[in-house]
Amino acid sequence: MQIATHNETNTALIARCKDGDNRAFKELYDLYAKAMFNVCMRILNQRDEAEDVLQESFISAFKNLNQYNGTASFGSWLKRIVINKSLDALRKKKVNLISIDAIDYADEEINDDEVVYETETLRKAIQQLPDGYRIILSLFLFEDLTHKAIAAKLNISEGTSKSQYARARKKLQELIQPSGSGIQQVKLKNKKNEQ
Repeated sequence: MQIATHNETNTALIARCKDGDNRAFKELYDLYAKAMFNVCMRILNQRDEAEDVLQESFISAFKNLNQYNGTASFGSWLKRIVINKSLDALRKKKVNLISIDAIDYADEEINDDEVVYETETLRKAIQQLPDGYRIILSLFLFEDLTHKAIAAKLNISEGTSKSQYARARKKLQELIQPSGSGIQQVKLKNKKNEQ
């Protein structure tokens, strides 16, 4: 007996969706909704808005499902849609990012490679960050975008992205105390060769 892999299951679900199978749409939604909602929340930080963007993202994905060619995983293809829809929502709100020209670089270097934070503590602290810090930290750290890609998506300079990220990390250190307790922990790492 052969067990279907995750990719085979997704391929079958996507094929059923393309054939108009409504149950397949629901199954695909159920499979990815929680993870994609978390992406929306990290960027938007408002539940109602994140729920709206999540729905818009799935509608867009389902409308354009024929454009999905399988070269990337469905999850990464969908995640790009979710990130772009979230950033579109931010543009409508006109979130202001601090220009690189307004930054004092004296205390920019942060080394927290060995600091470990409880997952829930980290999540709550990220929600408290100013919009610009939270957005760039989330895009860089969790969504794995480079500073160059973030700069292009947000129409800012690469230096502004890097400085906002550095300041976001510093602010996180101020908001939370390192914790050794808790079952699930996350290590907030410096990315070497940040681009």
